[in-house]
Parts: sequence; structure tokens; C-alpha cells
Amino acid sequence: MSTPTVPQTTPDQAFDALLEAADRVALELRSTAAERDRANVAPRAEIELLRRHDLLQVQEPVEYGGAGLTFAQAAQLVRRIARGDTSIAHLLGYHYAQTRVAQLFGTPEQADALSRINGAERTFWGGVQNPRGGSALTLTKDGDGYRLNGSRTFASGASLGDHLSITVELEGELAFVSLPSDAPGSDFTRDGFSARDDWDNVGQRLTDSGGVDFHDVRVQRSEILGAVIPGEEGYPPGAAPSAYQTLVTPHWQLAFVNFYIGTAEGALDEAQQWARANGTPWETSGVDVATDDVYILEHLGEIVTEIRAAALLADRAGDALQAALDVGPSLTDEARAEAAIAVYEAKILTTKVALSATSRLFEIQGARATTTAYGFDRHWRNVRTHTVHDPVAYKAREVGDWSLNRRAPEFSLYR
Repeated sequence: MSTPTVPQTTPDQAFDALLEAADRVALELRSTAAERDRANVAPRAEIELLRRHDLLQVQEPVEYGGAGLTFAQAAQLVRRIARGDTSIAHLLGYHYAQTRVAQLFGTPEQADALSRINGAERTFWGGVQNPRGGSALTLTKDGDGYRLNGSRTFASGASLGDHLSITVELEGELAFVSLPSDAPGSDFTRDGFSARDDWDNVGQRLTDSGGVDFHDVRVQRSEILGAVIPGEEGYPPGAAPSAYQTLVTPHWQLAFVNFYIGTAEGALDEAQQWARANGTPWETSGVDVATDDVYILEHLGEIVTEIRAAALLADRAGDALQAALDVGPSLTDEARAEAAIAVYEAKILTTKVALSATSRLFEIQGARATTTAYGFDRHWRNVRTHTVHDPVAYKAREVGDWSLNRRAPEFSLYR
């Protein structure tokens, strides 16, 4: 008798299953979002929720315990989570981008080792990568290793990470460090590391985005990404990252794009539920129910159209970035620019649409929906807070300069 064939899950089926898991998580997060936003407690439970639903290791190969998703597909999961809680989508989007840094800057051996750890242990990655605020994070040689010193005023998820992705200065050059916690599964611990726990902003309150300090933190050479790093023999001083490596920045920006538009989608869904259950028509509307009020319908039609248009541009941006990643190290400067510009176009539109939608939806819901207990204002506060991360006006300038003059954005950790 022949052995029955066990059906294998296809990549599309695995992706669909993860989209459904993200939707379930988003609904769970939404049910407590207003309460958690007010409490402003570090999101340990929320990270564990992502871990339990196997949403942390999705980009790792199936044989390592992951799902083999592309970065563009992972960004779709970020969008789904943002429909329930923008803060947690922020953490997840940064996590997905940070786990790919080793693919861009590390050796194949470093990238493979970290991929295996991520897949097997479902690690959560915090990030200390915002170059603005605080003192420089500087690595200095110390025996057979290095010491890390300095501070940052913004560092999302850093106090809770099983692993940190850190941008540093080494011999005056940019370098990337992948630093594991001494005790994975709890708050990030390394001798000399401290989190200030000072994040108390109007929005994105559950992103653990406060300041961090490093004082003589020991870093092993193996934890610095690259075959040859600044200060080592064979490293050319002033060497610029390759076009492929500079895709690191569009990774972060695409995460932003998706949790902006996901927030707008979530706010829209909540507003429509409210209008159906609690809305009232205006006294001169001539109708009996809010869902027939022509002005509510007009506002809604405009907002829905704008959100869907922005979502399509976000999808295009994901496809463009993924196509560039698929080329690999032979990527040309022009192809890198095309991919980056596609992401920045989406950044411009999703910023405007998310800010507009999360404000204008109150015109559909009415004054009662502004009651603090409902927490509908959190959508606008979250988007408003994060959209000033880096000025969208500069993204518009970069898009215009590329379109008119074919001048590509110069690489930085913001572009």
C-alpha cells in the first residue's frame, strides 16, 4: 500500500494564514486600545501576543522556523496590525526592518546565524537607529573587542528587545551592530545599558520609544556586521555603502507607509461601525437615520476613495522595494533611486491621507464620538506623532528632484 501524500502548504497559503492571524491580533488589540493608550504601560504583553501568533519570525526561511515571506509581504502584516493599534504596528514594522539589516550589511555567515536564531527563538528586535538626539554612539577598540558609549533620545522597543539593531560610529564611519540581550525573553540587559523610560508623548504611546544610554557596553567583533569594518586592514576609508545596502532606509520608510495607511483603515472601520450603531442625522437632513444623511455619505465617499488610493500606492511601493531587493548586491544606483522614490511617493500620500482621514472621520461620527472614553482620537494622535519623524516636505522635494532633474536622494538613515 502506498503512503498517502501529505499536502504541503504553499507560500501563498502561508501568507494568507498570516494575514488572517494579523487580523485576529488587530481585533484583540483594538478591543483594549483606548484603555492601554491611557495607561501608557510598556507593551510587553503586546509583544508576547505577536510572538504567540508567530508574527515575529515570518521573514525567516521555513526550514529555520519562519514562513519565508518577503519584506513587502511582511509590510502587509504591519498594515493589518495598525488597523487595531498603531503603536504595536510601529514596533512590528521596525522589527521586520531591523531583522533584515544583517542581510544587507552582514556577511552571509552572520546573516544566516541571525536568521536561524530569529526563526527558532521568535526573537523581538528593538532598534537604536535614529541618528538625531543625544550624543554619538561610538565604538572604540578594547582588546579583542569594542566598547560602546553614547546616548539616544529615541529608541523604539529598545528596553524590551531580545536583540538590538544599533547604528554606531566606528573610526568616524557608519557601522551596524546586532546586539543580543544577555537574558532574551525579558527586558534587554547588557552591562552598561540603561533605558530612561521617559516616553510620554501625545501619540504612539506604546512604542517604548524613550531614550537609552550606553556606558562601556562590551561588543564582540562578531556582533559588528561586515567582513571588514572601519579600522580593520583592507577597509577603504570613506567607503560608501553599496546601492543594495542603502535599501536599509526605504525598509524603514515602507514600514511607516504601511502603518500610516493601516491606521486610517482601522479608524475608518471604527467610524463606520459607530455611524451604523450610534449616528444621528442632522435635523434638517430630511432623513430618519444617519446612514442616509447625504453629507455623511459624501464625506465618507471622499475619505474611502483617498484611503484606497493611498493603499494602492503603498502596494506599488512594496513591489518596487522588493524588486530591488531581489536584484541583490548588483543593484545599480538608478534602480535603487527608482525603488526609493516609489516608497517616498507613498510616504507623501499616506501621510496626508492618514492625517486627513483620522481627523475628518469625526464629521461622520459626530460630537458624541469625541468622548474621551472611546479613544477615537488616538488614531489622529498616533499618526500626527509619527509623521513628524522626518519632514514629509523633504520627501516631496526628493521626488520632485528625481522627476525633474534625475537627481537621486543621497543616502542617509532618513532617505
